Amino acid sequence: MVEQEPLHSLEELVTSIASRLTAAHAGTWTDAAQQVLHDLVDYFELDVCFLRRNDHDIRATILVAEWPPRPFIPDPDPLGIVYFANADPEFARAEHLKEVGFVHPGEDGDGYQNRVAEGSGVPRVTLAAVPLLSGEVTTGTLGFVKFGAKDWSTAEINVLKAIAALLTQVQERVRAEESLRYWAHHDELTGLANRHSLLEQLNRRMAPGCPGPVAMLFLDLDRLKSLNDFLGHTAGDRFIVEIGSRLTNRCPADALVARLGGDEFVVVLADGVDADGARREAERISAFVNEWVMLGNVSFSRSASIGIAVGMPGDCTASDLLWQADQAVIAAKAQGGNTIVAFTEDMREEIEIRNIIELSLKSSINDDWLHLVYQPEVELRTGEILAVEALVRWDHPVLGLLLPQSFISVAEATNLAGELGAWVLRRACREYAKWRAQIPGLDVTLRVNVSPAQLVGLEFLDVVARILEEYEVDGGRVCLEITENAVVGDLQRTREVLQGLAGLGVRVAIDDFGTGYSSLAQLKQLRFDVLKIDREFVQDLGHSPGDHAIVKSIVELAKSFDLDLVAEGVETEVAARALLELGCHRAQGFLFSRPVSAERCGELLREGRIPVWTPRAS
Repeated sequence: MVEQEPLHSLEELVTSIASRLTAAHAGTWTDAAQQVLHDLVDYFELDVCFLRRNDHDIRATILVAEWPPRPFIPDPDPLGIVYFANADPEFARAEHLKEVGFVHPGEDGDGYQNRVAEGSGVPRVTLAAVPLLSGEVTTGTLGFVKFGAKDWSTAEINVLKAIAALLTQVQERVRAEESLRYWAHHDELTGLANRHSLLEQLNRRMAPGCPGPVAMLFLDLDRLKSLNDFLGHTAGDRFIVEIGSRLTNRCPADALVARLGGDEFVVVLADGVDADGARREAERISAFVNEWVMLGNVSFSRSASIGIAVGMPGDCTASDLLWQADQAVIAAKAQGGNTIVAFTEDMREEIEIRNIIELSLKSSINDDWLHLVYQPEVELRTGEILAVEALVRWDHPVLGLLLPQSFISVAEATNLAGELGAWVLRRACREYAKWRAQIPGLDVTLRVNVSPAQLVGLEFLDVVARILEEYEVDGGRVCLEITENAVVGDLQRTREVLQGLAGLGVRVAIDDFGTGYSSLAQLKQLRFDVLKIDREFVQDLGHSPGDHAIVKSIVELAKSFDLDLVAEGVETEVAARALLELGCHRAQGFLFSRPVSAERCGELLREGRIPVWTPRAS
């Protein structure tokens, strides 16, 4: 403690204390308060001075500082935290004290004096209690204790009030600082550690030389949006708070639980938990997350997709471990949710390939690294070529030849679906126009696939119209193929687009029919021209009774709605003859031709038929 010159007036006392408190902050607050109490004890010739703060959330008064320090403090300290509900009248009065209160020996019941005697060993004291007031709220008490009797003058009491006001200001400033510091590391909704705190602690855990392995579980609640839509975001917040509470109370005590925001949580397990142990814990967490939550009068349950990542300190950084767990939970989501997936190095390779694709797709479209191949569609009874389907391929300089399934999803995720789709349609129409110029009387349909993201694009119809006009292609010669998922993704927009395509004369096919979510009602209210039976039901046709029944029902459905029908993925004569027997007369597949270059497709179109296919008369 720094020695000071003796203070000769009350004004000097207040000035000195104000000076001490000016520089006080959260880190020095307790020491500064103790120094102030020291000055007050010396000046007023007291035996004890103390500062307490009120916590109105838990309804208790908490000791902040005292002078002189007690030589012996019981454990637990009866003066440390005193709950108002169980306190004697003097301590209980501190909850809402508004004026200076006094207690003299013999003037109170035994409760207060007994508690002081228990905590300090002093039997009888005089107490002056000055409230710390913040507006109408009593935030604490500045107390002065004299063993035996003591009288206070009016001037002294006014000075005590002034000092209490100074302490209140500093205490509120410190409280604000502590609150900011706390919420900088904690999630505002659940009180769990936030992303900043998670990475801060994880960086320490993953430092070289620290024990390991370190296992992380990344939880993403499934279908929380539907709960928000049904009950509102307040109910959704209550649901998240309940899940956070379960994770806090039911995960191991040495686990770190954090909320990253939204419906995402992370659990970092204790050192030494391996991949098998992490999966067991993930299964246990999945089970209790699935338990019902009561929201109002309704019970709800939501599953969780969980990604697992395990890394060794020094070999793996905190950010990389979090990234691995994030990629694993994305994979779990892709499998439909309510699933546990552990990160693997194969997953890393797939992600790296996807990143290469994403970074180079736009330039590849612009630089013509893409090309089209074409697969003919034939009349099963004659082998006549009725249509050709344009299929995009990518000659990637690093990854080699890429099929559409490698990059279409990336195009949709990066808002390049429209640009890619326009390139495919333009190139297909250009080559189709070239064939027509070379082959007089050419009468085949050009089929082009359209992604769901491209279909609902605002400029889609304008792009189609411009390309058809540019290459003078009759809309009736073009059939755009869309998937069932595109149909149900945005029903109203799909209806508007189909009407617009009909105005251009363009025909529309539902691709991969039978694997998505189309319903009879949608087939009835939307305009389609063609159903394409998915290869999944065609490949084993002739051998699989189940596939036979499914294809038969699709054939009848097409007849009912007066739709053309095309079978995909025909690879055997057995399947082709089964299709004929069921009444499906159009097909494409390896039995007739693999996808071929534009030049080879032109040669096939000149021949007009596929010579490999020799259908028998039935």
